[in-house]
Amino acid sequence: MRIALGLPAALAFLVAAGPALAVTCKDDISAVERRLNSAGAEMVTGKEPPGGPTSSNSPMALDKPPEGKPSDPSTKPTKAGVEEARKLLATAKEQDKAGKETECQNTMTKVKEAAGALP
Repeated sequence: MRIALGLPAALAFLVAAGPALAVTCKDDISAVERRLNSAGAEMVTGKEPPGGPTSSNSPMALDKPPEGKPSDPSTKPTKAGVEEARKLLATAKEQDKAGKETECQNTMTKVKEAAGALP
């Protein structure tokens, strides 16, 4: 009986908290921008990002990229893909400034696809 009463309450809480747990486009832009300016992106493009490569400063970061090939070959990063991702990121920033959250999130999806799995 307690479970029957608690389940609807828990579901109502999750539905109400859902938007608060969502990542904003501005946060997404910041995270992806760090990836596009990382040493891994530099390895793919052969060009140092403006301001030098950034670090994740995460204690969970790997010292070096994992060896082997990605399980999905379509996620392999390319120089052209990283450059396209940077162009799309500029568009996403404009959309975010204009308050177009949905369009910005859609563009960020394209940014991530273009960038691929950076080392």
